[in-house]
Amino acid sequence: MTTGVVLLNFGEPSEPDREAVVDYLERIFMANADLEEYESEEAARERSRKLAKRRAPGLIEEYEEIGGSPLNEQARLQTETLEDALQKRGFDVSTYLGMQYTEPFIGDAADAAHEDGVDRVIGLPIYPLCGPSTNVIALDELEEELDALDPDIPFQAITGWHKHPGYNRVRAENIDSYAEEAGVDLHDEDTTLVFSAHGTPKHYLEEGSRYDIYVEEYCSVVASLLGSPDYEIGFQNHENRDIPWTEPEVEDLIEELDTERVVVEPVSFLHEQSETLSELDDELKEEAEEAGLDFYRVPIPHDDERIPEVFADLVEPFLADFDPEYYQYRQCQCRDEPGTMCLNAPQETPHAESASDD
Repeated sequence: MTTGVVLLNFGEPSEPDREAVVDYLERIFMANADLEEYESEEAARERSRKLAKRRAPGLIEEYEEIGGSPLNEQARLQTETLEDALQKRGFDVSTYLGMQYTEPFIGDAADAAHEDGVDRVIGLPIYPLCGPSTNVIALDELEEELDALDPDIPFQAITGWHKHPGYNRVRAENIDSYAEEAGVDLHDEDTTLVFSAHGTPKHYLEEGSRYDIYVEEYCSVVASLLGSPDYEIGFQNHENRDIPWTEPEVEDLIEELDTERVVVEPVSFLHEQSETLSELDDELKEEAEEAGLDFYRVPIPHDDERIPEVFADLVEPFLADFDPEYYQYRQCQCRDEPGTMCLNAPQETPHAESASDD
């Protein structure tokens, strides 16, 4: 039985081409149109186009400054190394890359898997911290695309997986190695470790998303693996709509820190992209230095040889056909659909038996 494993990603234009950037942004705004109220789909699309054109010049400038986004190339290499890792474990698999907002789109990945004649498909978002506009919506789209091609093809989905112990260890050791190379003592009283997470509209949290909780618990564990240095959590928000986002914003956090230096770890990302190379390395660094702080940014370990092994661990129980609960998977609550599992859902505990009436 041949299995197709689709790695789901956000995507980002590789070059600062205006048309490509506007189309990319319009897709994002349209996918999140429910953050505002519209009388019709046409009105929502018109608003999305307007927002895209307003945001495009700034994003194009960011891409020009960083020389284009490396996200797509790094994601492609991760897809290839995952296939190698799974085949070395003896599994008959093909891996595919599907992007939410740039080519190759999720539909392209579904088409490729269908053309290859795979017998089933597993979807794995490359977002360790599960969110409704990333993990959930990407898996929904993949399942819809597959159903349109063949409604009988078995589909399984993995959502949140930040609790994978190997992944936590990779990120903690990456921070520690970087700090050592940079000559920074994470436990110095004048050093603060700042976990910078991608922000999310509070609307999603009010609807039941536990994204902020996942961020907090993940950062707490990684800090513990580092020996519990002083740390803070800030969010990288994209306030293109007049709606509330997660707090505190990382820029505000940096300005208020009483410290001499900051070490910034981008916890939401598995690739270098505009949010790291521009928002952090340029914009946040400038604000930190204006506040009199020495600034250090931990690089993303996108090419760490253990990353494909983490991905392989995540899909292994589905490929080997044993109960995923053995690997601590549970039915996902963020995407409560049959066959959707995650490492985040709490384990159900049996009700305690009532005391005997003797």
